Formats: sequence, structure tokens, C-alpha cells
Amino acid sequence: MSSRTVIRNGLVVTASDEIHADVLIEDGRIAALAASGTPAAEAWTAERSIDATGKYVIPGGVDVHTHMELPFGGTFASDTFETGTRAAAWGGTTTIVDFAVQSVGHTLREGLDAWHAKAEGNCAIDYGFHMIVSDVNEETLKEMDLLVEEGVTSFKQFMAYPGVFYSDDGQILRAMQRSADNGGLIMMHAENGIAIDVLVEQALARGETDPRYHGEVRKALLEAEATHRAIRLAQVAGAPLYVVHVSAMEAVAELARARDEGLNVFGETCPQYLFLSTDNLAEPGFEGAKYVCSTPLRPREHQAKLWQGLRTNDLQVVSTDHCPFCFVGQKELGRGDFSKIPNGLPGVENRMDLLHQAVVDGRISRRRWIEIACATPARMFGMYPKKGTVAPGADADIVVYDPHAEQIVSAETHHMNVDYSAYEGRRITGRVETVLSRGEPVITEREFTGRAGHGVYTPRSTCQYLN
Repeated sequence: MSSRTVIRNGLVVTASDEIHADVLIEDGRIAALAASGTPAAEAWTAERSIDATGKYVIPGGVDVHTHMELPFGGTFASDTFETGTRAAAWGGTTTIVDFAVQSVGHTLREGLDAWHAKAEGNCAIDYGFHMIVSDVNEETLKEMDLLVEEGVTSFKQFMAYPGVFYSDDGQILRAMQRSADNGGLIMMHAENGIAIDVLVEQALARGETDPRYHGEVRKALLEAEATHRAIRLAQVAGAPLYVVHVSAMEAVAELARARDEGLNVFGETCPQYLFLSTDNLAEPGFEGAKYVCSTPLRPREHQAKLWQGLRTNDLQVVSTDHCPFCFVGQKELGRGDFSKIPNGLPGVENRMDLLHQAVVDGRISRRRWIEIACATPARMFGMYPKKGTVAPGADADIVVYDPHAEQIVSAETHHMNVDYSAYEGRRITGRVETVLSRGEPVITEREFTGRAGHGVYTPRSTCQYLN
């Protein structure tokens, strides 16, 4: 039985176009677009009709940086694949790419299998995986080739967290050389973790234990230094590089310089760096612990340079790095020692709305909103045009978005499995109304109508920005 849905009278916004058009969906895919009110559009019949008058019809968001159920600092991220993907849908995101973790002494395959087991049958929306490479050796390098062939085409390495995820420059170079051959993309957490550990030890010895010191020891210059080093290692290897969660203006400058040199270097930032600052880390009592993440929040003056980077395309993607830990019982593990606060913020539900607020505020255009949140992440990680656009042949991952609705962000009303909001009390103009995932309604006029297990695993091709 084929099923048809038509979305009428909306403004279809993609990364390249804005058109008043009706959208015909057939069997989970977009079948056609036609100008609203034309005979072609009027002739369409469908079992389900959605009126989008006065609304935007946009591609579902593609969040290529989430950590559901991530083990970290003796605890686990509080969102499961079920709760996290449901919250993502509420926020207008219809695809996530999460990180499977290789533990030291284990194979990539073991890590990937463990993450498949966590996600399978539990997701409300479609999902893919990147692979965290924690242990570079000859076997790992061979496995990277196999993973690329089966659709896991990106590998994350860490210059931070010695003793946990850390890779030294030699290990990073070997992985980059391998990705230069197999077409994979190295994603880098660029912070000088060895130097940071010295500064952490010195701060604690001075009795500087409050959350704000987390930001003070993880210096912007050490992010910039590591970003520079990662770029030059990638250049030596002849490999592309994607730098995750860029937070500092000095790191943006390194990316801009590399791109001006013609290197295949890409940068991602996150809403927390665009909207929050060290003012939050310094909130009284232990409240600042809610905002502990790495890279850390920066002083407010960095925000303007991040927005500028998004406008000039020196930063291409906004993802969330969604990695929630509850304040009670999890963030509290670091009372009296900021280095024991689990690193991570909740955000998978807030990204599309916060970026729409940036459109309202005149920081970015509507099309740029869709570009940095949907189209570019899909292209960067080999999912376009199946994901990230509204066009014939694409998966019918579509959001009907009310650009005039007003909301106040709050833990009282969000759907993430975490006891606080990083954006508590913030007023936002714009709100998700209806969400389709492969043509199935997951959110219907602000009601959850999806189900665990609807979301399917999505193998990916290699980065679509490379020759």
C-alpha cells in the first residue's frame, strides 16, 4: 500500500532557495514540489494533508555531534537513544550521528557493535555513527578501511583527556594517513590535554576548585595551538580535517588561515558557544557546573567571532555536542573539584530554535540557518541529498516550523532526560509544529506521535566536499 501526504501553502526554505510551494510525499520520500495554487499542485490527492499557511517547510535538522548514553567520568550521559532521539524530534531534528567508542585494548568493531546494540529498535528518528578511535595500532588502521566501506566514514580523535581518549601526534598522523587513503574524515577534539592537565593540577593545588576554573585552565590559546597542530598534521598526511566544537576566536583564525591556503579543513561550533559564556560558568554556588563542557565556554567577546565565522563560511556546521548529565547526582560529582564534573551540556532539542532566533536577530539568513543545521552537515558526512534538503527523491524528513510562535525555554517543558536547561528562561521566537521522519508524523501539531524503533540506521558515503 502506498501512502501519500501533501503539505500545502508553506514557504519551503532550503540552503539554496525559498519558494511558496506544496510538497507531495509518497512512500516516505519527497515525490514532487509545485508552486502553491497551481493546477499541478491542486491536482494532487493524498490520504493526509497538512496546512502550512504562514509557516516554513524546512528539512529536518541533521545533528552530527551527539553523545547518547556516553560513559564519562564514572557515569553515563543521561539521555538514552530513546529519550534523546525523541527530544531531538521535538526540536525539529530528524537525523543524528552519534559517536561509537573504541575502548583502549579493544577493537573498533567491538565499540561499533556495542553502540548498534544501544540504538537499534530504540530511536524515534534516523541515526548514523562516527567512530571514536582511542587506540591507534596496525589492527585499528586496517579496521578503519573496513568501516569506511560499510558506511562509518568518519573517525574522531582527541588531543585532550590523557589516559582516556587521548592520541599523541604520532597516532594522529597514522590515522590521518590512513584516512587520506580510504576516504574517511578525521574529526578532531583540538585542545592540548597534556598542558591542560598541568594547569588543572596547579589550580587545584591553589584551592581553585569552583566550576569557573574549568574554563580558566582550558585556555583558548591551548585550543588554538592544538587546532594549528591538527591542521599541520593533516596537511603532512594529505588528509581532510574536521575540527569539532570550536569555541575560541583564536581557533577560528587558525581555521580561516588554513582555508585561505586551500586546505580541506572544516570547522563546527555549537549553540552553547554562540549563546552562553564564562558568565554562566561563574554563576554563584555550584550552578556553574551545569555549564561545564569541553571545549569550555569562553568570554562573551568570542561570540562575535564565531558568528562572523559562520557568515564567512570559515565555520560550516552547528551541531550540539549533546551530552547531558543531571545536575543532581551527576554534575555534583565535582563539588570541591571542578576536574571531576562530568563534561557536557544538553542541547539536542534547542539547536534549531536557537539558530532561528539568530535569523530573527539578523545574525544569519534563513537559508544560512538551513545550510549550517541541515544541508552542510548532511553533505559533510555523506548523507545528502537523502537528508538535509526538501527536493524530489530526498527522504521526507520535513519540519513545519512556525516562525511567529513564541516560547520560553525551560527544563519544565523540554523533553531531554536531564534536570536542567542550559537556556532556562530564554525567550525564543519560532517553534516546531509538525515533524515528519521518512513521511511518518513524529510530532503532530505539538503532540508526540512517533515511536521507538521507527528510526533506522543510516550508512553514509564519504565527505561530499572532497574531490
